[in-house]
Amino acid sequence: MAMGGEVKQQGIGALLQWNALLISFALFVTLAILGGITEKNDWTNIGILILLIIIALALLITSADFFVEGAKGLARRAGMAEVVIGLTIVSIGTSLPEILVTATASATAAGNDPALMDLAVGNIYGSILVQITLVLGIVVAFKPLEIRPAWLRRDGLLMLLSVLVLTALLWEGDGLTRIEGAILCLIYVLYIFWLLSDTKKIREDELEVVNEIKSSTEFSWSGTAYMIMVIIGLSMAVYSATQLVDYACEIAYKLNVPHAIVGSTMSGLGTSLPELTVAMVAVRKSQGVAIGTLIGSNITDPLLSIGIAALVAPITLTEASYDLTMYLIIPATIAGVALCLVMMWTGFKFSRLEGGILISFYLLFLVLIELQRQGYLSI
Repeated sequence: MAMGGEVKQQGIGALLQWNALLISFALFVTLAILGGITEKNDWTNIGILILLIIIALALLITSADFFVEGAKGLARRAGMAEVVIGLTIVSIGTSLPEILVTATASATAAGNDPALMDLAVGNIYGSILVQITLVLGIVVAFKPLEIRPAWLRRDGLLMLLSVLVLTALLWEGDGLTRIEGAILCLIYVLYIFWLLSDTKKIREDELEVVNEIKSSTEFSWSGTAYMIMVIIGLSMAVYSATQLVDYACEIAYKLNVPHAIVGSTMSGLGTSLPELTVAMVAVRKSQGVAIGTLIGSNITDPLLSIGIAALVAPITLTEASYDLTMYLIIPATIAGVALCLVMMWTGFKFSRLEGGILISFYLLFLVLIELQRQGYLSI
């Protein structure tokens, strides 16, 4: 920010020297070269695949953030209200990895591998569970948080209802049709309009995240630079999501691990890193804002993310992962969300002890997953 409140405007030349762009390109080149060498020489050991997944996740996260910055800039230049930017572009942006991974898995499964549908569903529930237990637990362990009662009544309960609605649709038809996907997307759109009906309160709650987290080092780019951010960010995000799904599936086949487990653990953890990053930045600046980031994403995932995937291709759980998903992964997610909300309602604050309980809950989930995989737990 320049002196006197003036904003410095950067052009394409500065953009090409921006560290964020250079890092994204470096990750892209590394992933493309290493992936090409691996495929050519048929190097498919677990260590190399895990390395490729880590690189793909890093590229997915940096490119998604790149896309969000470009989209926000274009929206501001077009005169869009700041509150609308915060509630749409930023909230969807932190969920972009989940959206892309889920949609990619759904599209690929439609023509080649039906088991990828299990990965898509597992990724959504896994992301929700990770964010509301492990990520939130880490944030609270770092700094106890106070909760806004008005915000909790509005968004917290909707988060639980969103998960329950998605679960009911999956339970009723063993999957999601395109119509049901459209309904989930419509519910999300109605949620946005509902929030916008009280602009003043939204500015106090959600917009604080945008102002405090995203504007600390803010400066303006030219319209062309913002457009390049959107194109490059989205292109690299789609590429990295595709590679991530491919490598995750390769590991699943090699270790004979159900796709639902890969989606709910490895993929769920990886695609939740943007929320962890934003929440950790927020917790140092504002009480309760960090939780708002996580709740907002956990409304987007069970409505918009999986809804888009169902629109791409109808989702059907395979017989191999149906019981695991319906009787372990989904109940654990619902229990995690409910536990989090109960903690929020008791005194409207999170203590470090409660953060430890949330972390322990997720670790218990991993133990149950492994016990089931080893045959010690029958479902």
